[in-house]
Parts: sequence; C-alpha cells; structure tokens
Amino acid sequence: MRLAKYLAQAGIASRRQAEDLIRAGRIKLNSQVATDLASQVDPQNDRVEFDGVVVSPEQPVYILLNKPPGFLSTVADSRGRPTVVQLVPNIKQRVFPVGRLDQDTAGLLLLSNDGAFTNLMIHPRYKIDKKYEAVIRGEISSAEIGMLRDGICLDDGRTAPAKVRLIRSGTKESVIELVIHEGRKRQVKRMLAAVGHPVIKLTRTGLAFLDLAGVKVGQYRYLRQEEVDKLIDLARHGRA
Repeated sequence: MRLAKYLAQAGIASRRQAEDLIRAGRIKLNSQVATDLASQVDPQNDRVEFDGVVVSPEQPVYILLNKPPGFLSTVADSRGRPTVVQLVPNIKQRVFPVGRLDQDTAGLLLLSNDGAFTNLMIHPRYKIDKKYEAVIRGEISSAEIGMLRDGICLDDGRTAPAKVRLIRSGTKESVIELVIHEGRKRQVKRMLAAVGHPVIKLTRTGLAFLDLAGVKVGQYRYLRQEEVDKLIDLARHGRA
C-alpha cells in the first residue's frame, strides 16, 4: 500500500496530513528518509518510522456516536473548544470523524481510523444517504417542500433533489425530515434558509441504514462487522 495510507491506517494522521509529514521529512522507510509520496510499503517486511518511532498499523475501528450539540467534529481545536473525540476517551486507536456535523448540530456521527472507509462514506459520488430532523421557523408550505425536493440553487451550485417529509406544521415552527446524500458545508441549514425557514434545531437521525436506536446522546457503540461490510457494499455498488 502507499506510505500515506499506511500511516493513516496506523492512526498517525489522516492521509492528507500523512503526505505533509512525508514532505516535511519526518517519515523514514527502512531507515531512509521517505521523500516520494508514491512510495509503497509492505506491512509484513518494511520498517516505517515517524520522528524516530516505529509505526505499526492499528486494528481498524468503527464507532457510531450520538453527538450532542456543542462539540466540534474534529480531533483537536486550537481554541480549546470540546471535540467529538473527547466523547470516546476509552478508544485506544486514534480515530477521526467520518465527515462532520456543525458544532450546534446533534446526532449520528461515525468515527474511524480507516481512511479508505472514511472516503467511501463522505465522497458525494458514493451517494450515502444522510437523514436529518429539522425544527424550523414558521409554517412550511407544500410549494416550499417541493422546492427542496427539486433542488435548491445555493451560492456553490444547485443541490441534488432531497427527500422531504413533513412531521409537524405550525405557525411558529415546523418539523421536517430531510434526506440528502451530499455533504456541503452547512448544506441543510442553507437549503432551509433559502426557502425562508431558518433552522432552530438540527439532528442527524440516520446514515444509510444506521440509526440512533439504543444510543443515548453523548454515548456511542461499535459498528458490527456486518454493518461495516454493508456500508462498504452500499457505497461501492449502490446496494445494501
């Protein structure tokens, strides 16, 4: 496998960050400073070092977290704000968020140290459905729901059609369920603001066939291997 992928699977950094470490001359391959990003590693026979410490691949781990609002979807924050990895303190492997949820958005977030799996889950070409429940201001009309279903023109382009279901309607606020497969920054909030209904509260309730059943806010569980395999098959072949 490529050196950067090996470093990512060892939990040293994300694949992109691992490439930066290679460029900085901090990685050795068989006692020689690695300079070629295309360098290949045989995990059984090659010796890889990061700042003089031997690197070994970690056991891959896949976690489903019910993220509370107020936590950043990152590993660390320079301003000292709480991050999602602080919610999984007993995990020995160095995990990363699979995608992201805004700081004030709650709900289902995966964490893993498997970079290839992460890419399958977050790249828009794999069309993994993400389900949200949104509490929004005002009473949303059937015409506005139709606009969401057709796709909304945002400043970064038109969104793909969304699946929308009205849960509750009221003059002061409404509740809708919305399913998308894209992952643009603050996409759901921008879509709803574009039709005149700013989000009051947003929760991701599902990802593909996964939901939050049995996982309380702030808690997590490990994905079963059959769930991981099913997600990978869904991303690669469009079936589960």
